[in-house]
Amino acid sequence: MRSFRQEEAFTGLEAAIVLIAFVVVAAVFSYVMLGAGFFTTQKSQAVVHTSVAQASSSVEVVGNVVGLGSADHKELTNVLFTVATTAGGSAYDIGDVLMTYTDKGGQHVIDRSTSVDRATGKITPDIPGAGEWSVETILNGNNDTLVQKGEQFLINASIPAGASAISGDQFNIELKPAVGSTLQLKRYVPPQVDNVTLLFE
Repeated sequence: MRSFRQEEAFTGLEAAIVLIAFVVVAAVFSYVMLGAGFFTTQKSQAVVHTSVAQASSSVEVVGNVVGLGSADHKELTNVLFTVATTAGGSAYDIGDVLMTYTDKGGQHVIDRSTSVDRATGKITPDIPGAGEWSVETILNGNNDTLVQKGEQFLINASIPAGASAISGDQFNIELKPAVGSTLQLKRYVPPQVDNVTLLFE
C-alpha cells in the first residue's frame, strides 16, 4: 500500500497576514520619507523668503560722494552721501543702522546723532557732532526713519576721533541694518583736499 507524506499548505490567511505586514511596513516607510521631504521643502522655503527679504531691503548710493576738508586742507572731517532704496526694494530703516568707519588704522564706530531718534522713529535734519552721523536733508519724503520708494536721505558722517583721512588714504564706511544687506562705501582721499572734495573709488 502506497503512503503519501502530508505537508502543510500555505493558507490564504497566512498569505493575507504576510501581505498586510508588507503593506504596513511600506506605509510607515513612505510616511517617514514624505515627512522628511516636507521638512526639507519648508526649510528651503524659509531660506528663500529670508534671502528675498535680505536682498529686497537694501539701499544704494545715489549721486556723488563728497568730503569736507579741514581748515588746513590736510584731511577730511566729514563724508556726505545720498542713499535711496534699490529698484524694487522695500523700505529701509535708517534708524537701526550701525555705521562703521575703517581705514589703515583700524575700525571705528560712528555713533548715531540724537537727531535720529530711534525710539520715536523721527528724524530732525541736523549737522552731526564729531564722530557722529546724521541725516542732513530728506528729499521727497517725511521725517520718519524709513527710506521708502522715491525718498532720498543725505547722510553726513563725521570722521571719528583717532581715524585718519589724509591725502592718499583709503577708507570704507559700512551701513549695517538690522535687516537687509550691508552697504559699503569705499573711497580714496585725493592728493588735494579742498573745502568740498569729490571722492572716488
